Amino acid sequence: MSIASEISRIQAELKPFSTRLIVVTKTRSIGELLETHATGALDFGENRVQEMVEKQALLPADVRWHQIGHLQTNKVKYIAPFIHLIHSVDSLKLLTEINAQAKKNNRTIDCLLQMFIAQEETKFGLDKGELFDLLNDPSFAELENIRIQGLMGMASFTSDQTQIAREFQSLQAIFQELQKEKIGESTGLVNWKELSMGMSGDYLLAAAHGSTLVRVGSAIFGERK
Repeated sequence: MSIASEISRIQAELKPFSTRLIVVTKTRSIGELLETHATGALDFGENRVQEMVEKQALLPADVRWHQIGHLQTNKVKYIAPFIHLIHSVDSLKLLTEINAQAKKNNRTIDCLLQMFIAQEETKFGLDKGELFDLLNDPSFAELENIRIQGLMGMASFTSDQTQIAREFQSLQAIFQELQKEKIGESTGLVNWKELSMGMSGDYLLAAAHGSTLVRVGSAIFGERK
């Protein structure tokens, strides 16, 4: 199957949920990215900063770049001039650095707060208590060049769909609580509109649990070599 046909198929599957597709382009060639762009898909997700920066310089300017992998504070400066959305913010320290680099570039950078929902120690993210501590920290309200647009989470790497559904449901419940109680919105820095969860093996399950963004790579391109 071609890249175009796979993107079309996945977008059709997501349409009933109003869930948007982010094409995960990590390790993929410039040719594959150009082929993806030709389909009209503009949201590209990358894990590694260096790889994103190299590709961004070679791709059309209308591509919307998403940082979906763990982000170190010393790497923020490289993507600050162009990044569309950072999904993987897991600390106030990182958020403060994003704010500083956004200010240097005369930008406001949109971010998602990454939540820890998996039963794996290798995953990053905040627990619910840490999330509320961050949002209530006085220094958070002073960040003028970031906007929190929602939450991101990564489910456990397992074939157990019941467990994955339970993890998605737990994040959906937190997201809905934030929306209902308008947590943090008084700062003017928060807008609870995006929920990013679901990848190639579970994107439809994520969409069914309220995900507004799914991150899909291998289901489009095939397994990485």
